[in-house]
Amino acid sequence: MKHFVSLAVASLILAACAPQAGPPADPASLAPADPRLAELYAGSCKACHVVADSGAPLVHDAKAWAPRWKQGEAVLLDHVVQGYKAMPAMGQCASCTPDDFKALTRFMAGKEGQQ
Repeated sequence: MKHFVSLAVASLILAACAPQAGPPADPASLAPADPRLAELYAGSCKACHVVADSGAPLVHDAKAWAPRWKQGEAVLLDHVVQGYKAMPAMGQCASCTPDDFKALTRFMAGKEGQQ
């Protein structure tokens, strides 16, 4: 019984640390709070990151973003700027700055407010 309780507690701790499964119910309704970023997002990122069949990780889908985020923000920024797999270079956002890309990536990964 003691072993079972220890196992149950360990499982609960691990479950609390694990990313939540799946995207939000309506990812298309999400947008960055900043109006300028929301406009950039709507004009470029949203086209793929709210469409499940695109292959892009959906906005605020913690499970899809977790392995990408673990690579580090510098790697994600490089993938955005250079392009990666089906991701077009610059995310098709010619007016985005590196800081815009960082903020947009944080938003899509559900990591807003993190440095």
